[in-house]
Amino acid sequence: MIEVYIDGASAGDPGPSGAGIFIKGHGKAEKYSIPLGIMSNHEAEFHALIKGLEICIQSDYQIVSFRTDSELVNRSYEKEFVKNKKYAPLLEQALVLSRQLTLFFIKWIPSDENKSADQLARLAIKKNK
Repeated sequence: MIEVYIDGASAGDPGPSGAGIFIKGHGKAEKYSIPLGIMSNHEAEFHALIKGLEICIQSDYQIVSFRTDSELVNRSYEKEFVKNKKYAPLLEQALVLSRQLTLFFIKWIPSDENKSADQLARLAIKKNK
């Protein structure tokens, strides 16, 4: 099973944002630091999930377990519902992508267990032009 740690971060709300994705499995580790442009922190968290799913699909990882410190993303995915309609298209995109995988799990973890993805997300903020 592949473990995927994701985090989104924004410098301001909204502000320059980034996604951090740390993937481990099959004896290797992959790191992604993806600038996202200007958006809110919650949007960045959803985009981190989407980018992580896209990477897994492109890499043909079929059994994945995602870890996020975003309670909103975790709860929204599990319930397949988000109160704020602004995030509904992002949730729908994540749901569609996750259904392309054989097995997909998502779990909330405390921030201190997600430091690798957090550092990558903060690095991505600096990459915005």
